[in-house]
Parts: sequence; structure tokens; C-alpha cells
Amino acid sequence: MVSQADIGKINEVTEAFVKAALTRNWAALAGLYVDDAVLNPANNPGVKGRAAIKAWFENFPPLTSFKATNVKVDGQGDLAYVLGVYSMTIAPPGAPAPINDTGKYVEIRRKQPDGKWLIAVDMFSSDLPAPSPAP
Repeated sequence: MVSQADIGKINEVTEAFVKAALTRNWAALAGLYVDDAVLNPANNPGVKGRAAIKAWFENFPPLTSFKATNVKVDGQGDLAYVLGVYSMTIAPPGAPAPINDTGKYVEIRRKQPDGKWLIAVDMFSSDLPAPSPAP
């Protein structure tokens, strides 16, 4: 079981992720992943490696609000998992209105020698129904 101190460090990384996403600081956000991390976004193929993850997020539409809450954190040794929920408002360029989204995520975190818990595997999906194909 991870300690309360480690849970605090994991939550700090989640807070840094939210801040980086809201400010579109993709270099800082990508730095929260281990070098060989895997991002598995909904409705997209898996993205492998920190550089590719940064590039993927660079194409993400602007966010006007974003919250992430770690609901459960557990693990052992230098591995932990995080179950969480998110809410965000996306403002895609040219869209008629912002899009409000809620969803969930699962992360596997790896503790680094400096005590920071970086993301090794990240998977998220929306609670909204998948978009219907155009007729």
C-alpha cells in the first residue's frame, strides 16, 4: 500500500497536470510522464513516448475549465494506480459553442528516484456518448 505521503505526491502531479493543461504548457505536461509512457486516449490510437504525448496534446483544443479528481490511489513499492474523474469545457476553434465533458481516467504511476510519481500509463474516456457519424 502506498503511504499517505506518496498519495500527496501523486495528487501534486495531478494538480500540475491540470495547471499545465489549462495554460497549454505542453512541455510541462509531457514532463509528468515517464520517457516510455503510453497514453491511451478515447477514440484515438495509443500514443507512445513522452515526445509523442507532447505532440498529441499540442493538437488538443483549448480548455476554458478543467478539473481532475483522484478518487482512489493504491499500489505497492514504486508502482501505484490512480482511478479518477474529470470535467472540462473544451473550446474547439470554429465550433458553434464550447463543449462540456465529464469522464474518467485510469493511470499507472511509477515513483522516480526523486520521489515524484510520474505517469507510465494513462487511459481516459468521456461519459458522453460517442459522436454520431455524419449522414
